[in-house]
Amino acid sequence: MSSKYPEIDLSRLKTTSIEDRKSKVSVSQFAQACEAGTSVADFLGTLPDILAGRTLRILVDRIASARARGRAVVLAMGAHVIKCGLSTIVVDLIRRGIVTAVATNGAGAIHDCEIARFGKTSEDVVEGLRSGTFGTACETAEFLNKGALRAQHEELGLGEALGVALVESSPPYAHASILAAAYENNVPATVHVALGSDIVHMHPSADGSAIGESSMRDFRILTRAMAELGGGGVMMNVGSAVVLPEVILKALTVLVNLGHDLTGLTGVNLDFVQHYRSNAQVVDRVRSIGGEGFALTGHHEIMIPLIAAGVIERLASSTLP
Repeated sequence: MSSKYPEIDLSRLKTTSIEDRKSKVSVSQFAQACEAGTSVADFLGTLPDILAGRTLRILVDRIASARARGRAVVLAMGAHVIKCGLSTIVVDLIRRGIVTAVATNGAGAIHDCEIARFGKTSEDVVEGLRSGTFGTACETAEFLNKGALRAQHEELGLGEALGVALVESSPPYAHASILAAAYENNVPATVHVALGSDIVHMHPSADGSAIGESSMRDFRILTRAMAELGGGGVMMNVGSAVVLPEVILKALTVLVNLGHDLTGLTGVNLDFVQHYRSNAQVVDRVRSIGGEGFALTGHHEIMIPLIAAGVIERLASSTLP
């Protein structure tokens, strides 16, 4: 018994030779075995020259090259970067002069200040919501909201006001504060707040006028810092899905409007899950104004230290263009 359904006749199929065919992957791109005692640079060199392996090496080279040529490296980061234990890595990059400006959201500022002052952060949202105590820490609200009022009174950006307040108060864990390190090293650190989205906004001490005015000033400070991105600078968005990508888009628009040449800019979106808005604003839009855009997916707690180590070693070498 055979099938009652007819089959296609393959006897006249036209074939080609693999020698003539274009192939997207070759053995020359494969990973190499890593030897014991390998340097970071050598390790990166063992990665496959394919997909994220290639992108990771490009990113390390672009950041190192940007700083070697005096171009900006701007790090926009969501609060999760701090919660993953990476503040000390960012602080080191600031002190080495690798990161030239930092931008975060309101939650990032909260976590940074809590870490600096108390050595701990990030509460159990579900437990706090059930008990009605989520976000009610009085010390956090008092410090952040006083910082906003000071920023308004002294005409400072919110990030700068919080940074100077941390430095002045000498908190026990200041070594892990991005805002304090930025202020001490004359690196703009800006805080971009969505009113009503942060726990400190729940408290009666929150002043919307002060928060809004100081965060608005931070937008202008960040935009000015981003003016140095053309000609080989790097704009990184790490772990922010909406707020910071939108801030970046508006800052880029202002710079183009004012006549700044941003060609040669590299835009990078790094996250453990890729989102539409962050890819659109930091990768696609950068390409549309004459730059290159890359998306790199991976856990912050692994990718950021790896990138940082690669850049530090790259800058220490004599192989930069």
